[in-house]
Amino acid sequence: MTLLVDADWLVGHRDEVDLVDVRWSPAGGTAAAIRNFESGHIPGAVLFDIDRDLAGDPAAGPGRHPLPSPEAFARTLGAAGIGGDRTVVAYDDAGGSFAARLWWMLEGTGRACALLDGALGAWRGPVETGPASPRQAVAVEPRPWPADRLADADAVLAGLRAGAVTVLDVRAAERYRGEVEPFDPVAGHIPGAQNTPWTENLDDDGSFRSAEELRARFTSMGVVEGARTIAQCGSGVTACHELFALRLAGLGDARLYEGSWSDWVRDPARPVATGVDPGSIG
Repeated sequence: MTLLVDADWLVGHRDEVDLVDVRWSPAGGTAAAIRNFESGHIPGAVLFDIDRDLAGDPAAGPGRHPLPSPEAFARTLGAAGIGGDRTVVAYDDAGGSFAARLWWMLEGTGRACALLDGALGAWRGPVETGPASPRQAVAVEPRPWPADRLADADAVLAGLRAGAVTVLDVRAAERYRGEVEPFDPVAGHIPGAQNTPWTENLDDDGSFRSAEELRARFTSMGVVEGARTIAQCGSGVTACHELFALRLAGLGDARLYEGSWSDWVRDPARPVATGVDPGSIG
């Protein structure tokens, strides 16, 4: 199945997929996600919240949004009635930047998932209000996270020092430069990482750029194949948008720095750079 579906396709195939709403607010957390969902969602959708459903305990790390255990994720899927061979279509209201986290988790464990291109703003059909309709729970077998698609701080550090990887920092430019940092105790970026805001994967209407445009964007930054590329953000959520775009561009599977910046700065011995220049890891 394609990685992207449009609203017209979804209208015609709604009964063939499991639809998941991944709207989320870093400031509002789970309570805001529930309010937004219940105020109006695509009919038949279930809600997956980043904090509650798509992340583990931040105290355990790495970072603010570590992956949940495979067992916990299997329970989340099962409670929502998502199992078997049915494809999931995920959407949010932020250009796919949160829905891509679910795409990565599903696709990385061998499950089919697509994103709604243009996100919720592309939907012109009716909406439902209130909680999700009851669904029959199913048994879901836990599957391990793909080790070859994950990176930790040591892998980032070693790869940059050896010149063996391209690290893409998808946060907003002002956070990369170290001018603001709303979530973590230290501002700046990993020396050697290039700033590639996830928003630049999208056209003005919020849909994804063409594969050709995305490929040109990434190759201009030195990306030649996904295996030599690591994507990071603040806590490992919006970096998945970059991984999705790299796949759309035909560049294969890059790695996710799971803890991202929120993990990097937990160790004061790790170097930090500020300003527009990537700098060097040394």
